[in-house]
Amino acid sequence: MQNAKTKVFEALAACLIDNGVDTLFGLMGDANLFLVDNFRQQENARFVPAVHEGSAVLMAQGYAQVSGKVGVATVTHGPAVTNCITALTDAARAKMGIVLMAGDTPGSNPLHLQNTDQRAAATLCGAGFEQLRAPETALEDLARALYLAKTESRPVIFNMPADFMWADIDYKKTIHSVFETPAYAPEGDVLDEAIGMIASAKRPLILAGKGAIHAGDALSRLADRLEAPLATTLKAKGLFHQHPYSIDICGTLSSPAGYEAIDKADCIVAFGASLTEWTSDYGKLFKGKRVVQVDTNAAAVGRTIHPDAALIADARLSADNIVYWLDEAEIAPSGFTRELDSATLRQHETPPSFDKRAANTVPYVETIQWLNEILPTNKILATDGGRFMTEVWCRIDVNRPQDFLDTTNFGSIGLGLQAAIGASAAAPDRPVVVFTGDGGFMMGGLTELNSAVRERLDLIVVICNDAAYGAEHIQLIDKKMDPAASTFNWPSFAGVAKSLGAEGIDLRSARDLAAVEEAIKVRSGPLVIDMHLDPFDVPRMRT
Repeated sequence: MQNAKTKVFEALAACLIDNGVDTLFGLMGDANLFLVDNFRQQENARFVPAVHEGSAVLMAQGYAQVSGKVGVATVTHGPAVTNCITALTDAARAKMGIVLMAGDTPGSNPLHLQNTDQRAAATLCGAGFEQLRAPETALEDLARALYLAKTESRPVIFNMPADFMWADIDYKKTIHSVFETPAYAPEGDVLDEAIGMIASAKRPLILAGKGAIHAGDALSRLADRLEAPLATTLKAKGLFHQHPYSIDICGTLSSPAGYEAIDKADCIVAFGASLTEWTSDYGKLFKGKRVVQVDTNAAAVGRTIHPDAALIADARLSADNIVYWLDEAEIAPSGFTRELDSATLRQHETPPSFDKRAANTVPYVETIQWLNEILPTNKILATDGGRFMTEVWCRIDVNRPQDFLDTTNFGSIGLGLQAAIGASAAAPDRPVVVFTGDGGFMMGGLTELNSAVRERLDLIVVICNDAAYGAEHIQLIDKKMDPAASTFNWPSFAGVAKSLGAEGIDLRSARDLAAVEEAIKVRSGPLVIDMHLDPFDVPRMRT
């Protein structure tokens, strides 16, 4: 196509391919249907259609998390864009690089029924906005949108006026290279100060966040040099999965032994971590400790916990640099890990059995732990929002942070299954397991289950079905009010799954366990496990 005359929609489709985009999620309408149709015809290109526009954004988000590439979705104009607001906000708060190629109503018709201020929608969500300014700038504008999504780590709406699509332009391969060079290594007095704090610590602890997930080996070397335990934020879950002194998630989601170890620490060295209130247990775990914070973004330093020393530098380079100077100064290891029992650091307690549990329901925590033993070990884990989620985060293992996707960045429910579809598209050779609540499944998951069937995805959907909106159920009980308004008599989710072309199975008692395990082993497409629970037996969220 180089230097050939082509239509704008054809040029945009080819530009996506040139920029390494081989998967497009979306819902077609009059402003983007020609783009979608042409992209589908490109060699090695795949279009994954969604039922709802917001689902397309969530699919792109799941794809971006697992693949490490920019996820791309497309919708038409007006209500299609406003339908994406919750998903875009979640992606923005997750700092996920995606591009939403959104059609726009013709500029020549300001009274168009579906006209709305799509730039304002982007601002509302915390997303970027790039305008397709004119037919002759289309390729440059799209390349820039893809570049900004990657470098700014946030969603970008690429706004495409419908009346530009059939204009003729000269095609030219257009790519804005993303420069992946690491940030500089720390130096100067502040480095000396930070190393002094680390070297003098009796019980140091290494904490990694999402900004350090590519530096796990270097952080492990530092921890081993110091004889310090390792912990992560929720977003970096799984980073130190194989390390014997990994505490796993730091803060309100820690095991009792892990929490005790963090509490004993006298110096926390945090790499790429935002140090939220949940990571610090509302400041309690960091009180009286020295904190060294390492981050490439100066604005991220001190936003919650103000550190005693801060290095605006690359996590890997910083960790290796610190090890070098500890060796040069012949600093002895702290010996902290010798005080710890590695077997208990990630061992979460099982709550006492609820002897009044309703008939035809299973104990939630025990069943979650059993599922962790039988689910595929190479799985990708996605979670929806709901009361059930924190126990899943604590008790279901993943091998690395890229294999973990949560959709709770905006406190919404009903987003998990859609993101899981995107994750599956990014890794078609691996199973994706998504945990969702019954309310979340009805709100969003049910909409897209048939999409997973149509795409023949290896998807295991576990519905934590307490027949209630769990958080609201707890609040009504706490106020000694009747919780009936929060309970629902849902249809058979296993039956609904079968009607949509998926496999479905009920999990109501210990007698069903063998059948569920067999269903997981022999699955040939999306499998829905309807896990029936008593709303009084599901623990509170760990917050």
